[in-house]
Amino acid sequence: MTLATANPLSTHTSANPAVTASAAVAVIAAATLAGAWFFQLALEILPCPLCLEQRYAYYLAVPLGVLMAFVAAKGAPRPLLLAGLAVLALAALANAGLGAYHAGVEWGFWQGPTDCTGPVGNLGSAGTLLQRLDTVKVIRCDEVQWRFLGLSLAGYNVLISLLMTAIAAWGFARTARA
Repeated sequence: MTLATANPLSTHTSANPAVTASAAVAVIAAATLAGAWFFQLALEILPCPLCLEQRYAYYLAVPLGVLMAFVAAKGAPRPLLLAGLAVLALAALANAGLGAYHAGVEWGFWQGPTDCTGPVGNLGSAGTLLQRLDTVKVIRCDEVQWRFLGLSLAGYNVLISLLMTAIAAWGFARTARA
């Protein structure tokens, strides 16, 4: 008995670039989100507004990547696969652009958005205003909280997003040729 006989989907799935690319993008996106939540919850490196916006592409890529891998394995029509892979590639590419913008704000190349001044919320009565202001923790987009090998988390987001873009584009190109 061969592996293909034991698992008939194995040869179909391994030869299907749409399955491979979609699943890889979903796994990378899920791992990246897990890392972001680890930094936030375990290491208490709180995200700024731009950091939170950069997560949106990953929140899209995980379910869409899983869905695309599933329907590709079931033999979905090529136009559907191409559309899904194009959405994955474009979302990751846009996220790389957002990450590059954020990294530029951190390096002082340009001004960041005004909402990176932190949450103000309800400050209560005038009598407790100063006390409440002391408890507000401002997470600024232009201050790096963590670097590794000279790159901030925004810089790593650029690299990860470009990798996801390349994988989705590879799957798109291979699926289009098949």
